[in-house]
Amino acid sequence: MDWASIIGFILVIAGISVGQVMEGGQLSSLVQPTAFVIVVIGTLGAVLIQSRMSTFRRGLNMFQWIVSEPADNSRKNIQDALVWSVVARREGFLSLEGYMTASKDPFIGKGLRLVIDGVDPGRLKDILDVDISLYEMEQRQAAKIWESAGGYSPTVGILGAVLGLIHVMENLTDPAKLGGGIAVAFVATIYGVGLANLLFLPVSNKLKEIIAREVTRREMLSDIFYSIAMGDSPRILEERVDHQRTIGSS
Repeated sequence: MDWASIIGFILVIAGISVGQVMEGGQLSSLVQPTAFVIVVIGTLGAVLIQSRMSTFRRGLNMFQWIVSEPADNSRKNIQDALVWSVVARREGFLSLEGYMTASKDPFIGKGLRLVIDGVDPGRLKDILDVDISLYEMEQRQAAKIWESAGGYSPTVGILGAVLGLIHVMENLTDPAKLGGGIAVAFVATIYGVGLANLLFLPVSNKLKEIIAREVTRREMLSDIFYSIAMGDSPRILEERVDHQRTIGSS
């Protein structure tokens, strides 16, 4: 559970609510279904226009990472890699089949299979690096829907404000309808700017961080499989991993 994100969501809602009350306003005045429909549905439509449906669905599914962040298995992978290296040097590459079958990580399974098949180390690394590049591209495209929503929603909020003002101008002779139109105009702007800066963009940045961490892990594994295929000793493998982690953290 990512408590930082959960606490952040709570602080966002609390800050807006408490600030509204301290200003002497009513929380109910911030609840405008019309403005919500304009901003949320309009932003959703704009994002869908620029994205493929598969990318859009993948991006929505990523939202769960914000509150339940994927586990970072880098440390465990390093420990496992040292075992793979020792076993491969003592018993040969075919002895790694059991580890390949037991692994639930598709990338690890692919790397071990390439080692077992005796693929040339340089070719093996090229294959895994291409796989990493494709993974990063697909994940970043999916995460980008949140960044795009953060770019569109303020503009859609302004459109909502203009629509609200048009409603006001059409009903200048009916004072009873003026309040509703003005409320929609201002609250639509709040929804557009607020959702962009307090939800969509923070979610996008958090997803980018998680994706970057996973890419670094895969790059480390790619170096590990290359080292095992080269027949390097566990000590050399450990040094390569340390070097890769130093590069990733810099």
